[in-house]
Amino acid sequence: MPTIALIAHDGKKDDIIRFARENRPDLARFHLIATGTTGERIQAATELPVERMLSGPYGGDAQIAARVAQGGVDGVIFLVDPLYAHPHEPDIQGLLRICNVHNVPVATNEASARFLLQGLVRGLEGAE
Repeated sequence: MPTIALIAHDGKKDDIIRFARENRPDLARFHLIATGTTGERIQAATELPVERMLSGPYGGDAQIAARVAQGGVDGVIFLVDPLYAHPHEPDIQGLLRICNVHNVPVATNEASARFLLQGLVRGLEGAE
């Protein structure tokens, strides 16, 4: 089953929850992994199973980056809050770098997240 990673800055957690609710049927077709709090909130709001990593500031971003490097992630949805400085910013850059090195698509806002999810769903349908 293909895997999608879900991450959101604190100021975007409500947005990723709404996104997950609105796209629940499509997300249900994937193995979902997420950083700690984001994963907990998505699971509670959608009842979708979510494999939870550590929280972002404690290395969850790095755990997801490692999965990307191992070929275990098909897409990353990382809703970024561009108006707020984040103490773990270097880890974010590391995750983006690993995604670029391994040619894994990354969405950083809701519009690109919809396109990423639609593309992955089309890929599933083409494989069936």
